[in-house]
Amino acid sequence: MHTHIVYAHPSTTSLNAALREEMTTTLKALGHTATVSDLYAMKWKATADYDDFGATEGGTFMSAAGEAYESGTQSADITAEQERLLAADTLILQFPLWWFTMPAIMKGWIDRVFTNGFGYGATHAWKRYGDGRLTGKRAMTVVTTGAAEPHLSDRGINGSIEDLLFPIHHGILFYTGMDVLPPIVITGTVRLDQNGYAEAVTRLRTRLETLTETAPIAYRPQDSGDYDRHRRLKSGRERPGTGGFGLHIA
Repeated sequence: MHTHIVYAHPSTTSLNAALREEMTTTLKALGHTATVSDLYAMKWKATADYDDFGATEGGTFMSAAGEAYESGTQSADITAEQERLLAADTLILQFPLWWFTMPAIMKGWIDRVFTNGFGYGATHAWKRYGDGRLTGKRAMTVVTTGAAEPHLSDRGINGSIEDLLFPIHHGILFYTGMDVLPPIVITGTVRLDQNGYAEAVTRLRTRLETLTETAPIAYRPQDSGDYDRHRRLKSGRERPGTGGFGLHIA
């Protein structure tokens, strides 16, 4: 099995850096292969703009992106990341939770790599939410946060971690067709001691050992029959007591 890790943290001596090394070491010990895109080390260009598309006929930004993808004129760094992703069985996004989301450099990776024709769009007749070019791959986030676990619970002041990660899990990874595994979230990192680190590493290793067996989050595919023609969940399809983002989990 081959895993591609997209990693975003500016410090080479951070907790995230240590966890990334734990991941690559564990995957190698399991007989798997792994590639890593260290976005800060790569000095990844985080802004999606027309400079990414080479010689195109212009038009809307979306149409120019699609033309560049189909004609092969898009930036070489974008193509290289797309090829790494296509070669992978599993994608792991590893990042600290900054202002309730991923760092801007990783959002820039999403914006530029999941472009029209690759992550979405006419190439796959607007297939999305469980269907698309990346269908059959697995995806997972590994997230660190200084907030304590109760702060990220259903009644926590920060909101539940499931809700905070929904735009990434459902709106990016599942949208492009991937099966999304439950995240590995390491909380309270500002007070993490040796025992806490050891526990985090154990959880991470256990997940890596069971990547192919772990059940993905049961998001509803767009064409599951659960949505009406307006893409609204049909009455009676929800689980008792659920609402909000939880409506879209079968």
